[in-house]
Amino acid sequence: MAEENKEETTKSGKNPMMLVLIILIVVLLLAVGGIGYFMYSKGLFSDQPVNAAAPTSEKVVESEKEMIGETFQGKIDSLVLNITDAKGRAKLMKLSFTMKAAEPTIEALIEANKAEMVDSVIRQISARSSEELLTVGGKAMLKEEMIDELNNILNDATDGNEDIKKNMILDIFFTSFVIK
Repeated sequence: MAEENKEETTKSGKNPMMLVLIILIVVLLLAVGGIGYFMYSKGLFSDQPVNAAAPTSEKVVESEKEMIGETFQGKIDSLVLNITDAKGRAKLMKLSFTMKAAEPTIEALIEANKAEMVDSVIRQISARSSEELLTVGGKAMLKEEMIDELNNILNDATDGNEDIKKNMILDIFFTSFVIK
């Protein structure tokens, strides 16, 4: 009798254990896919830190305008830098950026302190790999550190002048960011 059942299951091609195994695999794949989609839709895979209490960009722009009034720009163009990748291979990077500032004399201040500012940018970029700089989070972190460091340089340079605002650089915009 047992031999007849084996023959029947092999002839029809249906094995109850195989069917249960296939169903379990499909359910597991659906569960993993659902969890992955949920995490992706919540932004858990992005390089940016999640901050639920962050104000919207419109509110930030409005509050900046109220605090500083008019803004001014200064720029540093065409820096060519040597960087390395994770394996230690050398790469070239071309970088240009514009600084949004609250000080009308920003262009003169940048020109007077350009060597120190460029040196600071070179040090900050050299401390990172090309893979890190190519991510959105890496660029955002670089931008924040550059703002802090460049503000420190300009604050030190204008320390005795009370008419010039402290922490005058409000934002940095990369106008050229090429790694080859």
